[in-house]
Amino acid sequence: MTGTRWTVAALFLLPALVLLGALVVYPIGYSLVRSLYDQSGDGFAGFDNYRTLFTDDGIRTALKNNVIWVVFAPTVATALGLVFAVLTERVRWGTAFKLVVFMPMAISMLAAGIIFRLVYDQDPDKGVANAVWVGVHDTFAQSSAFPKAHPGRNSPLEPVKGGGFVTRAPVRMGDSVALPLVGVAPDLMPDDAKRAVLPAGKLGEVTGSTWQDFTRGEGVGRPGQPDASELGYPGMRIEAVKDGKVVASTTAAADGSFTLPAAADGALLRLPASNFQEAYNGVDWLGPSLVTPAIIGSYIWMWAGFAMVLIAAGLASVPRELMEAARVDGANEWQVFRRITVPLLAPVLAVVAVTLMINVLKVFDLVFIIAPGSSQDDANVLALELYRKGFSEDQPGVASAIAVFLLLLVIPVMWFNVRRLRREVRR
Repeated sequence: MTGTRWTVAALFLLPALVLLGALVVYPIGYSLVRSLYDQSGDGFAGFDNYRTLFTDDGIRTALKNNVIWVVFAPTVATALGLVFAVLTERVRWGTAFKLVVFMPMAISMLAAGIIFRLVYDQDPDKGVANAVWVGVHDTFAQSSAFPKAHPGRNSPLEPVKGGGFVTRAPVRMGDSVALPLVGVAPDLMPDDAKRAVLPAGKLGEVTGSTWQDFTRGEGVGRPGQPDASELGYPGMRIEAVKDGKVVASTTAAADGSFTLPAAADGALLRLPASNFQEAYNGVDWLGPSLVTPAIIGSYIWMWAGFAMVLIAAGLASVPRELMEAARVDGANEWQVFRRITVPLLAPVLAVVAVTLMINVLKVFDLVFIIAPGSSQDDANVLALELYRKGFSEDQPGVASAIAVFLLLLVIPVMWFNVRRLRREVRR
């Protein structure tokens, strides 16, 4: 139309066409051809590699996880982006908030994977997620300080079915009962523990003490008697049991001493299993059952800011007169949001959701880095399985078939996006 000769136009387009052919067209064509050959590349395998996609357990797990990714990750990221964009529209610090939410987009997938591998660490002293979870748990259910405690030799205690320990013989009023235990490392004893004391017997009561019956050094100390360096078990629960029923209970003082009322006469003393429960160590975020949701959470952390920025740009173009008219007619904020804001933002929401769908179909970095070797099979996705088949298992034919299959999955989403863009142009 401008009079430019087609040869000149072709000359200017040639570098771009060469790069496009070398980096896009040729790899696609080669992958398609290679997917029809066997492992060596010499024998024609037909569609055997494609049949493997639906018979191999690893690939089927990857396909299932990809479906979970496509359904949940774009939906949640888009919904959060919409909420952030709408709620920060009217506040003065909205720009600063958007900046903070968008900042993860500046981090590479590799760095984000390393960050979240630490966040999800099982050890509460390292992993932020479990540190918070354990803190909340211990607020309502305090863990035992004596998980390793147990009776030593010649102890008056014996194990009970279901956990805990009980005295071999009933106790009587006026008795002073010694309940020595061992097994707690000195550096793990409670900070409020004091030197153990075995109180004298009292009429009308049952007294006693429970303590760490261990003194460093061979031949040092008297078994069954509190020594100068031995500490009591503060907070240890002691129950008096008759005919299977608890008739009295108490907890040990800082020096391990305790007192039970006359109701304990003739009862067995029991140290219940709750005294010896292992400390709560949080949730196994990267275990087989939670690894995929955990990785999706890290993806949403990165991409919610991307969705928010695009939706906020679309929200800025929404006619304010329509919203004000709805408010004048008596609509509340929820009705304005649901009936006006969301429908007018539908094209932008579609762009964000489709973009994220294409993105999650190719997700590789986060799964490869965050999922430990023990649960990587459970977190497997198609892009990761392509890498494993092509490089770890030396099956280039199957890897090429996975690549072609991924391309076929992306094409319908891209076609939908192109049609939607064309409709927008016609309007």
